[in-house]
Amino acid sequence: MPTAQEWLTKITALPLPDKVRLMNVCGGHERSIALAGLRSALPRQIDLIPGPGCPVCVCPEQDIYLAIQLALQENTVLTSFGDMLRVPVNVGKNSIRSLAQAKAAGADVRPIASPQEAVRIALTEPDKTVVFFVAGFETTIAPVAALLAEGMPDNLLLLLSGRLTWPAVAMLLESGQPGFDALIAPGHVATVMGAQEWAFVVEQHRLPAAVAGFSVDSLLAAFYSVLRQVIEKKQFLDNCYRQAVKPEGNLWAKRLIAEHLTVVDAPWRGIGVIPASGFALQDRHARHNARLRYPKLARAARDRAGTMPPGCDCAGVVLGKITPLQCRIYGSPCTPRTPVGPCMVSDEGTCRIWWSEGLRKAPEGAEVC
Repeated sequence: MPTAQEWLTKITALPLPDKVRLMNVCGGHERSIALAGLRSALPRQIDLIPGPGCPVCVCPEQDIYLAIQLALQENTVLTSFGDMLRVPVNVGKNSIRSLAQAKAAGADVRPIASPQEAVRIALTEPDKTVVFFVAGFETTIAPVAALLAEGMPDNLLLLLSGRLTWPAVAMLLESGQPGFDALIAPGHVATVMGAQEWAFVVEQHRLPAAVAGFSVDSLLAAFYSVLRQVIEKKQFLDNCYRQAVKPEGNLWAKRLIAEHLTVVDAPWRGIGVIPASGFALQDRHARHNARLRYPKLARAARDRAGTMPPGCDCAGVVLGKITPLQCRIYGSPCTPRTPVGPCMVSDEGTCRIWWSEGLRKAPEGAEVC
Protein backbone atom coordinates (compact mmCIF):
# COMPACT_ATOMS: atom_id res chain seq x y z
CA MET A 1 0.00 0.00 0.00
CA PRO A 2 1.55 3.36 -0.98
CA THR A 3 2.15 5.98 1.70
CA ALA A 4 0.29 9.27 1.78
CA GLN A 5 3.30 11.03 0.24
CA GLU A 6 3.44 8.45 -2.55
CA TRP A 7 -0.27 8.93 -3.26
CA LEU A 8 0.26 12.70 -3.42
CA THR A 9 3.09 12.20 -5.88
CA LYS A 10 0.90 9.95 -8.05
CA ILE A 11 -1.97 12.47 -7.96
CA THR A 12 0.33 15.37 -8.83
CA ALA A 13 1.63 13.45 -11.85
CA LEU A 14 -1.86 12.98 -13.32
CA PRO A 15 -2.84 15.01 -16.41
CA LEU A 16 -5.67 16.75 -14.59
CA PRO A 17 -8.36 18.84 -16.27
CA ASP A 18 -8.60 22.54 -15.43
CA LYS A 19 -11.03 21.76 -12.63
CA VAL A 20 -12.37 18.57 -11.08
CA ARG A 21 -14.79 18.55 -8.14
CA LEU A 22 -14.74 15.70 -5.61
CA MET A 23 -17.55 15.53 -3.06
CA ASN A 24 -17.09 13.70 0.24
CA VAL A 25 -20.20 12.60 2.11
CA CYS A 26 -18.87 12.21 5.63
CA GLY A 27 -18.11 14.61 8.44
CA GLY A 28 -15.25 12.32 9.47
CA HIS A 29 -13.75 12.62 6.00
CA GLU A 30 -14.03 16.39 6.12
CA ARG A 31 -12.33 16.47 9.51
CA SER A 32 -9.46 14.29 8.25
CA ILE A 33 -9.10 16.48 5.14
CA ALA A 34 -8.94 19.64 7.25
CA LEU A 35 -6.57 18.24 9.88
CA ALA A 36 -4.15 17.00 7.23
CA GLY A 37 -4.33 20.21 5.19
CA LEU A 38 -5.15 18.24 2.06
CA ARG A 39 -6.79 21.16 0.27
CA SER A 40 -3.51 23.04 0.20
CA ALA A 41 -1.43 19.92 -0.51
CA LEU A 42 -3.37 18.78 -3.58
CA PRO A 43 -3.02 20.31 -7.06
CA ARG A 44 -5.04 23.53 -7.44
CA GLN A 45 -7.30 21.94 -10.07
CA ILE A 46 -8.85 19.66 -7.43
CA ASP A 47 -11.82 21.12 -5.57
CA LEU A 48 -12.78 19.13 -2.45
CA ILE A 49 -16.45 19.71 -1.68
CA PRO A 50 -17.97 18.69 1.68
CA GLY A 51 -21.46 17.22 1.24
CA PRO A 52 -24.39 16.03 3.38
CA GLY A 53 -22.38 14.10 5.95
CA CYS A 54 -23.51 15.62 9.25
CA PRO A 55 -26.68 14.11 10.81
CA VAL A 56 -26.90 16.81 13.47
CA CYS A 57 -26.85 19.47 10.74
CA VAL A 58 -29.86 18.01 8.93
CA CYS A 59 -31.92 17.02 11.98
CA PRO A 60 -35.23 18.85 11.45
CA GLU A 61 -36.10 21.75 13.69
CA GLN A 62 -39.40 20.17 14.72
CA ASP A 63 -37.60 17.19 16.22
CA ILE A 64 -35.20 19.38 18.21
CA TYR A 65 -38.10 21.53 19.36
CA LEU A 66 -40.03 18.43 20.47
CA ALA A 67 -37.03 17.18 22.43
CA ILE A 68 -36.77 20.56 24.19
CA GLN A 69 -40.47 20.53 25.10
CA LEU A 70 -40.30 16.94 26.36
CA ALA A 71 -37.48 18.02 28.64
CA LEU A 72 -39.26 21.16 29.85
CA GLN A 73 -42.90 20.13 30.07
CA GLU A 74 -42.83 16.46 30.97
CA ASN A 75 -41.21 14.66 33.87
CA THR A 76 -38.62 13.00 31.65
CA VAL A 77 -34.92 12.38 31.54
CA LEU A 78 -33.94 13.59 28.06
CA THR A 79 -30.77 11.91 26.77
CA SER A 80 -28.96 12.64 23.54
CA PHE A 81 -25.51 12.65 22.03
CA GLY A 82 -23.56 15.66 23.24
CA ASP A 83 -23.44 17.70 20.05
CA MET A 84 -27.25 17.79 19.83
CA LEU A 85 -27.51 19.75 23.06
CA ARG A 86 -26.31 23.05 21.62
CA VAL A 87 -28.21 23.03 18.30
CA PRO A 88 -30.56 26.05 18.34
CA VAL A 89 -34.13 26.32 17.08
CA ASN A 90 -35.88 29.41 15.75
CA VAL A 91 -37.67 30.94 18.74
CA GLY A 92 -37.66 34.34 20.37
CA LYS A 93 -34.55 35.60 22.12
CA ASN A 94 -36.18 35.19 25.53
CA SER A 95 -37.25 31.61 24.81
CA ILE A 96 -35.26 28.45 25.40
CA ARG A 97 -33.51 27.67 22.11
CA SER A 98 -31.58 24.46 22.79
CA LEU A 99 -31.42 21.42 25.01
CA ALA A 100 -28.42 22.96 26.75
CA GLN A 101 -30.52 25.98 27.69
CA ALA A 102 -33.32 23.66 28.83
CA LYS A 103 -30.81 21.90 31.09
CA ALA A 104 -29.67 25.26 32.47
CA ALA A 105 -33.33 26.07 33.19
CA GLY A 106 -33.65 22.95 35.33
CA ALA A 107 -34.70 20.24 32.89
CA ASP A 108 -33.12 16.82 33.32
CA VAL A 109 -31.07 16.71 30.11
CA ARG A 110 -28.11 14.34 29.98
CA PRO A 111 -25.50 13.98 27.24
CA ILE A 112 -24.56 10.38 26.49
CA ALA A 113 -21.94 8.76 24.27
CA SER A 114 -23.70 5.49 23.37
CA PRO A 115 -27.21 3.95 23.25
CA GLN A 116 -26.22 1.63 26.11
CA GLU A 117 -25.95 4.65 28.41
CA ALA A 118 -29.63 5.44 27.81
CA VAL A 119 -30.50 1.85 28.72
CA ARG A 120 -28.38 2.04 31.87
CA ILE A 121 -30.12 5.23 33.00
CA ALA A 122 -33.54 3.68 32.40
CA LEU A 123 -32.61 0.55 34.37
CA THR A 124 -31.08 2.41 37.31
CA GLU A 125 -33.95 4.95 37.50
CA PRO A 126 -37.06 2.83 36.79
CA ASP A 127 -39.42 5.41 38.29
CA LYS A 128 -38.51 7.93 35.58
CA THR A 129 -39.41 8.11 31.89
CA VAL A 130 -36.20 8.28 29.86
CA VAL A 131 -36.28 9.65 26.30
CA PHE A 132 -33.38 8.90 23.98
CA PHE A 133 -33.29 11.54 21.23
CA VAL A 134 -31.50 9.82 18.35
CA ALA A 135 -30.13 11.84 15.43
CA GLY A 136 -27.76 9.88 13.23
CA PHE A 137 -27.04 8.04 10.01
CA GLU A 138 -26.92 4.29 9.46
CA THR A 139 -23.94 3.73 11.76
CA THR A 140 -25.92 5.18 14.67
CA ILE A 141 -29.21 3.56 13.72
CA ALA A 142 -27.82 0.00 13.59
CA PRO A 143 -27.05 -0.06 17.37
CA VAL A 144 -30.51 1.40 18.05
CA ALA A 145 -32.06 -1.46 16.07
CA ALA A 146 -29.97 -3.84 18.19
CA LEU A 147 -31.46 -2.27 21.35
CA LEU A 148 -34.95 -2.93 20.02
CA ALA A 149 -34.02 -6.51 19.17
CA GLU A 150 -32.64 -7.15 22.65
CA GLY A 151 -35.68 -5.63 24.34
CA MET A 152 -35.64 -2.17 25.91
CA PRO A 153 -36.75 -1.21 29.42
CA ASP A 154 -40.42 -0.23 29.55
CA ASN A 155 -39.54 3.28 30.72
CA LEU A 156 -37.21 4.00 27.79
CA LEU A 157 -38.67 5.88 24.81
CA LEU A 158 -37.06 6.77 21.49
CA LEU A 159 -37.40 10.09 19.69
CA LEU A 160 -35.98 8.82 16.42
CA SER A 161 -34.55 11.23 13.87
CA GLY A 162 -32.37 8.82 11.90
CA ARG A 163 -31.50 9.35 8.25
CA LEU A 164 -30.09 7.34 5.36
CA THR A 165 -27.14 8.91 3.60
CA TRP A 166 -27.52 7.88 -0.03
CA PRO A 167 -30.95 9.51 -0.77
CA ALA A 168 -29.47 13.00 -0.27
CA VAL A 169 -26.76 12.24 -2.82
CA ALA A 170 -29.39 10.79 -5.16
CA MET A 171 -31.40 14.00 -4.80
CA LEU A 172 -28.37 16.07 -5.78
CA LEU A 173 -27.64 13.88 -8.78
CA GLU A 174 -31.24 13.90 -9.94
CA SER A 175 -31.40 17.70 -9.68
CA GLY A 176 -29.43 18.01 -12.91
CA GLN A 177 -26.86 20.26 -11.20
CA PRO A 178 -25.12 18.04 -8.66
CA GLY A 179 -22.09 20.31 -8.33
CA PHE A 180 -19.49 17.52 -8.35
CA ASP A 181 -17.70 15.27 -10.83
CA ALA A 182 -16.93 12.29 -8.60
CA LEU A 183 -18.02 10.96 -5.21
CA ILE A 184 -16.00 9.87 -2.19
CA ALA A 185 -18.44 7.59 -0.37
CA PRO A 186 -18.51 7.38 3.45
CA GLY A 187 -16.50 4.56 4.98
CA HIS A 188 -18.41 4.09 8.24
CA VAL A 189 -21.79 3.99 6.51
CA ALA A 190 -20.41 1.51 4.00
CA THR A 191 -19.22 -0.79 6.78
CA VAL A 192 -22.88 -1.21 7.72
CA MET A 193 -24.73 -0.89 4.42
CA GLY A 194 -22.02 -2.14 2.05
CA ALA A 195 -20.02 -0.57 -0.75
CA GLN A 196 -22.64 -1.64 -3.27
CA GLU A 197 -25.12 0.84 -1.81
CA TRP A 198 -23.18 3.48 -3.80
CA ALA A 199 -23.21 1.61 -7.10
CA PHE A 200 -26.13 3.76 -8.29
CA VAL A 201 -23.76 6.73 -8.62
CA VAL A 202 -21.88 4.86 -11.35
CA GLU A 203 -24.67 2.80 -12.88
CA GLN A 204 -27.39 5.46 -13.03
CA HIS A 205 -25.41 8.69 -13.25
CA ARG A 206 -22.12 7.62 -14.85
CA LEU A 207 -19.95 9.33 -12.25
CA PRO A 208 -16.81 7.87 -10.65
CA ALA A 209 -17.11 6.76 -7.03
CA ALA A 210 -14.81 5.34 -4.37
CA VAL A 211 -15.37 4.32 -0.75
CA ALA A 212 -12.71 5.79 1.56
CA GLY A 213 -11.60 5.26 5.12
CA PHE A 214 -10.47 8.02 7.45
CA SER A 215 -6.71 7.84 7.24
CA VAL A 216 -4.94 10.23 4.89
CA ASP A 217 -3.61 7.38 2.75
CA SER A 218 -7.10 5.86 2.31
CA LEU A 219 -8.55 9.23 1.35
CA LEU A 220 -5.75 9.92 -1.12
CA ALA A 221 -6.14 6.44 -2.60
CA ALA A 222 -9.82 7.21 -3.21
CA PHE A 223 -8.98 10.61 -4.70
CA TYR A 224 -6.46 9.00 -7.03
CA SER A 225 -8.97 6.36 -8.10
CA VAL A 226 -11.75 8.77 -9.03
CA LEU A 227 -9.34 11.24 -10.65
CA ARG A 228 -8.05 8.49 -12.92
CA GLN A 229 -11.63 7.55 -13.72
CA VAL A 230 -12.39 11.15 -14.68
CA ILE A 231 -9.30 11.36 -16.89
CA GLU A 232 -9.83 7.97 -18.55
CA LYS A 233 -13.63 8.37 -18.75
CA LYS A 234 -14.09 4.91 -17.25
CA GLN A 235 -16.46 4.98 -14.31
CA PHE A 236 -16.61 2.28 -11.66
CA LEU A 237 -17.11 1.88 -7.91
CA ASP A 238 -13.79 1.40 -6.13
CA ASN A 239 -13.46 0.20 -2.54
CA CYS A 240 -10.43 1.86 -0.94
CA TYR A 241 -11.40 0.75 2.57
CA ARG A 242 -11.35 -3.01 2.09
CA GLN A 243 -10.09 -3.73 5.60
CA ALA A 244 -13.48 -2.67 6.97
CA VAL A 245 -15.96 -2.53 4.07
CA LYS A 246 -17.43 -5.50 2.25
CA PRO A 247 -19.53 -5.22 -0.91
CA GLU A 248 -22.61 -6.45 0.96
CA GLY A 249 -21.88 -4.67 4.25
CA ASN A 250 -22.73 -6.01 7.69
CA LEU A 251 -25.57 -8.45 7.01
CA TRP A 252 -26.44 -8.84 10.68
CA ALA A 253 -26.78 -5.07 11.21
CA LYS A 254 -28.81 -4.66 8.01
CA ARG A 255 -31.14 -7.47 9.09
CA LEU A 256 -31.76 -5.81 12.47
CA ILE A 257 -32.53 -2.49 10.81
CA ALA A 258 -34.97 -4.14 8.38
CA GLU A 259 -36.68 -6.14 11.14
CA HIS A 260 -37.26 -3.28 13.59
CA LEU A 261 -37.38 -0.05 11.58
CA THR A 262 -39.26 1.27 8.57
CA VAL A 263 -37.89 3.55 5.86
CA VAL A 264 -40.05 6.66 5.41
CA ASP A 265 -40.04 10.02 3.64
CA ALA A 266 -38.28 12.44 5.98
CA PRO A 267 -37.52 16.18 6.32
CA TRP A 268 -33.93 17.43 6.29
CA ARG A 269 -33.43 20.79 7.96
CA GLY A 270 -33.32 23.62 5.46
CA ILE A 271 -33.56 21.20 2.54
CA GLY A 272 -37.09 19.76 2.68
CA VAL A 273 -38.51 16.27 2.52
CA ILE A 274 -36.35 13.66 0.78
CA PRO A 275 -38.23 10.48 -0.23
CA ALA A 276 -37.30 7.25 1.57
CA SER A 277 -34.53 8.94 3.55
CA GLY A 278 -35.60 8.44 7.17
CA PHE A 279 -36.10 5.71 9.74
CA ALA A 280 -39.21 5.20 11.87
CA LEU A 281 -40.05 2.61 14.52
CA GLN A 282 -42.17 -0.29 13.34
CA ASP A 283 -45.69 -0.43 14.78
CA ARG A 284 -44.83 -3.27 17.17
CA HIS A 285 -42.47 -0.87 18.97
CA ALA A 286 -45.14 1.82 19.39
CA ARG A 287 -44.88 1.71 23.20
CA HIS A 288 -41.31 2.99 22.87
CA ASN A 289 -42.22 5.80 20.45
CA ALA A 290 -41.98 9.18 22.19
CA ARG A 291 -44.11 10.83 19.50
CA LEU A 292 -46.97 8.47 20.24
CA ARG A 293 -46.57 8.76 24.01
CA TYR A 294 -46.83 12.56 23.84
CA PRO A 295 -49.10 13.25 20.83
CA LYS A 296 -50.03 16.84 21.76
CA LEU A 297 -46.43 17.95 21.98
CA ALA A 298 -45.63 16.07 18.78
CA ARG A 299 -48.44 17.84 16.90
CA ALA A 300 -47.29 21.22 18.20
CA ALA A 301 -43.72 20.46 17.17
CA ARG A 302 -44.77 19.71 13.60
CA ASP A 303 -45.83 23.34 13.29
CA ARG A 304 -42.16 24.26 13.79
CA ALA A 305 -41.15 22.79 10.43
CA GLY A 306 -39.19 25.40 8.53
CA THR A 307 -35.91 26.63 7.19
CA MET A 308 -32.64 27.65 8.79
CA PRO A 309 -32.36 30.69 11.11
CA PRO A 310 -32.35 34.08 9.35
CA GLY A 311 -29.09 34.62 7.50
CA CYS A 312 -27.91 31.05 8.04
CA ASP A 313 -26.72 29.24 4.91
CA CYS A 314 -26.18 25.82 6.51
CA ALA A 315 -28.42 24.14 3.93
CA GLY A 316 -26.20 25.41 1.11
CA VAL A 317 -23.09 24.20 2.95
CA VAL A 318 -24.62 20.76 3.60
CA LEU A 319 -25.50 20.35 -0.06
CA GLY A 320 -22.07 21.47 -1.24
CA LYS A 321 -23.48 24.53 -2.98
CA ILE A 322 -21.32 26.97 -1.03
CA THR A 323 -18.36 26.84 1.35
CA PRO A 324 -18.60 28.07 4.95
CA LEU A 325 -16.60 31.15 3.92
CA GLN A 326 -19.50 32.10 1.64
CA CYS A 327 -22.09 31.94 4.41
CA ARG A 328 -23.35 35.39 5.31
CA ILE A 329 -22.94 34.92 9.08
CA TYR A 330 -19.93 32.58 9.29
CA GLY A 331 -17.64 34.00 11.96
CA SER A 332 -19.96 36.91 12.70
CA PRO A 333 -22.18 36.27 14.54
CA CYS A 334 -22.00 32.48 14.03
CA THR A 335 -19.04 30.90 15.84
CA PRO A 336 -18.66 27.70 17.90
CA ARG A 337 -19.14 29.78 21.05
CA THR A 338 -22.31 31.41 19.70
CA PRO A 339 -23.67 29.05 17.00
CA VAL A 340 -26.58 30.25 14.92
CA GLY A 341 -26.82 27.25 12.61
CA PRO A 342 -26.26 23.53 13.24
CA CYS A 343 -23.17 23.30 10.97
CA MET A 344 -21.25 25.34 13.55
CA VAL A 345 -22.26 23.06 16.44
CA SER A 346 -21.45 19.48 15.53
CA ASP A 347 -17.92 18.09 15.34
CA GLU A 348 -19.04 16.72 11.96
CA GLY A 349 -20.37 20.08 10.77
CA THR A 350 -18.32 21.65 8.00
CA CYS A 351 -18.47 25.14 9.50
CA ARG A 352 -17.25 23.91 12.89
CA ILE A 353 -14.45 21.92 11.24
CA TRP A 354 -13.30 24.82 9.08
CA TRP A 355 -13.41 27.27 11.99
CA SER A 356 -11.47 24.88 14.24
CA GLU A 357 -8.78 24.57 11.57
CA GLY A 358 -8.37 28.34 11.35
CA LEU A 359 -10.24 29.00 8.10
CA ARG A 360 -11.63 32.49 8.55
CA LYS A 361 -13.23 35.12 6.36
CA ALA A 362 -10.72 37.72 5.29
CA PRO A 363 -11.40 41.46 5.11
CA GLU A 364 -12.48 42.57 1.67
CA GLY A 365 -9.50 42.58 -0.69
CA ALA A 366 -7.36 40.38 1.56
CA GLU A 367 -6.52 36.73 1.18
CA VAL A 368 -8.13 34.01 3.30
CA CYS A 369 -5.61 32.12 5.43
